[in-house]
Amino acid sequence: MLAALLKLDLSSVGLSLFLGLIFLVLFEIFRIHSCKGRFPPGPTPLPFVGSIPHFLNNPMGFIKSLSQYGEMTTVYPGRKPAIILNTLQLMKEALVQNGSSFSGRPPVPVFNWVTDGYGIVMATFGHSWRQQRRFALHTLRNFGLGKKSVEERVTEESGYLISEFLKAEGKPFNPQHAIHNAAANIICSIVFGDRFDYDNKSFTYLLEIIKENIIQAGSLVGQVFNLVPIIKHVPGPHQKIYQNGQAFKSFIRESVKEHRQTLDPDSPRDFIDAYLLEMEKQKSTQDSTFHEDNMVMAVGDLFLAGSDTTATTIRWGLIYLTQNPDVQERCHEEIVRVLGFDRLPSMDDRDRLPYTHATVHEFQRCANLVPTGVPHQTTQATKLRGYDIPQGTQILINLTEILTNKEHWKHPDTFNPENFLDDKGHFFKPEAFLPFSLGPRACLGETLAKAELFLFVTSLLQRIRFSWPTGEKLPDMNGIFGIVRSPKPFNIICHSRGSKH
Repeated sequence: MLAALLKLDLSSVGLSLFLGLIFLVLFEIFRIHSCKGRFPPGPTPLPFVGSIPHFLNNPMGFIKSLSQYGEMTTVYPGRKPAIILNTLQLMKEALVQNGSSFSGRPPVPVFNWVTDGYGIVMATFGHSWRQQRRFALHTLRNFGLGKKSVEERVTEESGYLISEFLKAEGKPFNPQHAIHNAAANIICSIVFGDRFDYDNKSFTYLLEIIKENIIQAGSLVGQVFNLVPIIKHVPGPHQKIYQNGQAFKSFIRESVKEHRQTLDPDSPRDFIDAYLLEMEKQKSTQDSTFHEDNMVMAVGDLFLAGSDTTATTIRWGLIYLTQNPDVQERCHEEIVRVLGFDRLPSMDDRDRLPYTHATVHEFQRCANLVPTGVPHQTTQATKLRGYDIPQGTQILINLTEILTNKEHWKHPDTFNPENFLDDKGHFFKPEAFLPFSLGPRACLGETLAKAELFLFVTSLLQRIRFSWPTGEKLPDMNGIFGIVRSPKPFNIICHSRGSKH
């Protein structure tokens, strides 16, 4: 046998490999074709890589095209089919009416590589997820979520942010770091019990690697890793994702170490203290999921969810304000009429600031941070609109279609706060406004995000006028598609609106 193999010349080996490759491609095409009748219609996938090349070539264009296939579309983020729900009605039917069947999370290799399956956001639907989410919600409320104390933290931080912006008054500057630092400081005060100055180099580095991972995980590098996760054992640009993740977890572990040394069981200061006490309380409970690995990733999830999404929404908002100066002026006039120049805004002011409140919501609608939603997965075999959906099927929500459908919005394709105002100029929220999703997996930081967005934006518009630098290229509104859709780096100009303005 060995002698016969040794006699094979290179041409025979090449021919065998070529024929083998053809067979694999034909088998893959047959496999894909056999799925067509069992799943909703959709764009024809390519062998082995599915719909990924079409998506990477033009992410937003690809997502916008999916509704042409009907209320449900099948795409292939790799070799396995995923179903995208294109309508509000289907979204509610799946995530709310059949929430337990659609509340799983698909295994995403690049995320699992960093998280090891721990935490809350991407954790498997089950006992650990339930325990961690319930504890997180309860603890966040104890430390001010939805209360005046958090409002006070946001308004205080707004003052620091305004001062930081006005250091560059009249000159073009990139607002990304200051905004991200400000948003991060709110969740930091709840989770770590402290805030960080904008010139803190170690915290600046931490925010930079977080932003890099958010972009890389959704980029070509992340998609290739998800297709071939075995490459984690070889050098390449994907290793930077893991290194950044380890650095982020090391930052959290160092904070946990400091908290252990200064912990007062009778007076917990923040989320980490509360978690350490819960670990001690449940150490003899057999099915407890409270341990340091889960704590580190739960803290990481809260930090990421409570900082980057809010900061990115505000950055998109600044772009829209500079491109729509009439909206900016109307907001400022309303704010000054109600609050003056010196009184800080509160959440109680929302009803008296309907146009500003509507503008903040329009930021979220147009920012469309997660165009296909955070991925879900069926936890059991189920049915949806006549289709048998196997257990383990990935489910995505076409939030792009829902947030721009002309049936739900007066001005679906343009930035216009009137989308959130009734005929009398009062604020109202259409049922299609669902940036925080629905059902058991809805964003647990929704209350905090709403408070931050309204208070930060109102404070900024009260004191600053924003403009686009003369001669600079207009922004690419497709943005950068990562875990969230973020704007490309840009500069703006700030002008103080003092009481003498």
